[in-house]
Amino acid sequence: MPPISAEKRQKIKEAIVALLYYNMPKPMFTAEIARELARDEEFVKQLLLELQKQNIVRCITKNEKGKTYVRRQRWQLTLKAYEAYSKLAV
Repeated sequence: MPPISAEKRQKIKEAIVALLYYNMPKPMFTAEIARELARDEEFVKQLLLELQKQNIVRCITKNEKGKTYVRRQRWQLTLKAYEAYSKLAV
């Protein structure tokens, strides 16, 4: 299978950011995001990690009770990214 172009990767990242924006403040699991975008979980996780390095999303590793997830991760837009996206959406 040929690699995905940088342009297509960027469009998928934009779709991830839009999905997290519309679900804000509720964080989403990697599997939920992958299911919504009809993409492979590992590929989506790779893109989420790239977005995390850019400080666009943040990884939540604990549940509401403070217990650390062993195998799961939830994702949410950073407050700075949410505010920037809100200004663009107006």
